[in-house]
Amino acid sequence: MIFSETKLAGAFTVDPEPIADERGFFARTFCSEAFAAHGLCSTFVQCNVSFNHRRGTLRGMHYQAAPFAEAKLVRCTMGAIHDVIVDLREGSPTRGEWVAVELSAAGWRALYVPEGFAHGFQTLSDDAEVFYQMSVAFEPKAARGIDAADPVLAIRWPLPVSVISAADRALPGFVR
Repeated sequence: MIFSETKLAGAFTVDPEPIADERGFFARTFCSEAFAAHGLCSTFVQCNVSFNHRRGTLRGMHYQAAPFAEAKLVRCTMGAIHDVIVDLREGSPTRGEWVAVELSAAGWRALYVPEGFAHGFQTLSDDAEVFYQMSVAFEPKAARGIDAADPVLAIRWPLPVSVISAADRALPGFVR
């Protein structure tokens, strides 16, 4: 696997290194030892899948408050998404900054999202499926979010929003 740190410390893209032959290829997509060697969470306790019917669907920006802060490993297993993370860590020199990464079933890339980040995505294709590995189980009382259209963050989404939940539309803005 190839680990590439983004401009936000602790957040990485993770690309498999396929070994190909006449049958196709084989590639490792997770190894606890490799993740630990990079200082990343190497234990995931919950996996989730998000299926999205329409191109332009926006989900996010979600996170869990401490003590239930979560690390995520996010992969698009069908279609393609524009995946965005925002650094919310108090005292971080990049607090309030965001990074976007395209994830697709064709590319096999994953995004490692550390604790203290909000996460969201917009689908670039119809019938997009996203698979998440989570470091802690979902805790409804700790669920939080910030407005994906907040002008302070100024996240650039590639498409007009076709679908967004009422709950995501009502999320509060980012507070510096």
